[in-house]
Amino acid sequence: MSRSTGLKPILTLSLFAGLLALGACESPGGNASLETGDQKASYGIGLQMGGQLAPAETHIDLEAFVAGIRDGMAGNDPAVSQEELQMALEALNATIQEEMVAEAEKVAAEGEAFLAENANKEGVTVTESGLQYEVLREGEGPMLAAGDRALLHYRGTLLDGTEFDGSYDGDPVEFDVSGMIPGFSEGMQLMQPGGHYRLFIPSDLAYGPNGTGGVIGPNATLIFEVEILEIVQ
Repeated sequence: MSRSTGLKPILTLSLFAGLLALGACESPGGNASLETGDQKASYGIGLQMGGQLAPAETHIDLEAFVAGIRDGMAGNDPAVSQEELQMALEALNATIQEEMVAEAEKVAAEGEAFLAENANKEGVTVTESGLQYEVLREGEGPMLAAGDRALLHYRGTLLDGTEFDGSYDGDPVEFDVSGMIPGFSEGMQLMQPGGHYRLFIPSDLAYGPNGTGGVIGPNATLIFEVEILEIVQ
């Protein structure tokens, strides 16, 4: 939830070529043994590659994928010509990028529609930046400032209710007010110790067109429940 974010992995020709040439492993299924160091390392490779391949999930034929891995590891001649492979990989790469752009545009439109409707709800206030907030409980004492550090509980969700982060299942956490994404930082500075707010953060005040490369995709509008416990001296 800090300001810095990574770029969402994008499938490139070099990634596919690397998978075929290096023989990266598929993630083991439920029956796989994960006792030895080699088995655990193999699982880790599969887990990493699976995450990178997630945008192409609906396009990957697992049998063909595993066949390519086996041929690559064995040093066999490719079953398909290099020219055909290149054309197929270029076409798939273009398709994946088009799908990612379409999904990002869809998420952006859904976020804009949600915020437009939410802004008219009773109890919701909209700031000049576009941040929306709802006061669940007012606090007391000094307002938080950019240089403060606060002890708090929080919960972050997507518009569909998917929880991507939070502290309510454990101990409260400390955050630097100025070290957070812009919308969260602005929201904290509206609060006092004891305050409990709900923040509705537009994408441009969150992770923007890059997302985080994980659950938070490009252009995602975020909802945070924030409860300030105290200002840390």
